[in-house]
Amino acid sequence: MQFDDDQMWVNLSDGRTLGVPLAWFPRLLGATADERGAVEISAFGLHWPDLDEDISIQGLLAGRGDQTGTGGRAA
Repeated sequence: MQFDDDQMWVNLSDGRTLGVPLAWFPRLLGATADERGAVEISAFGLHWPDLDEDISIQGLLAGRGDQTGTGGRAA
């Protein structure tokens, strides 16, 4: 996984790479590089314990952003 100024890039095990706007995830958008780097990866998704952020791979594939009401794009 990588970040640039506007995007989060997630490399999937099947070889695909997803580029997702950080604007969909306000907690990540406002996070430092160190905070973004403190991610736990599982078969189901991504978890940032210090940011209280969870993103499912299924949600990314469906084009869903933050679903907590703090911003982002709803599907």
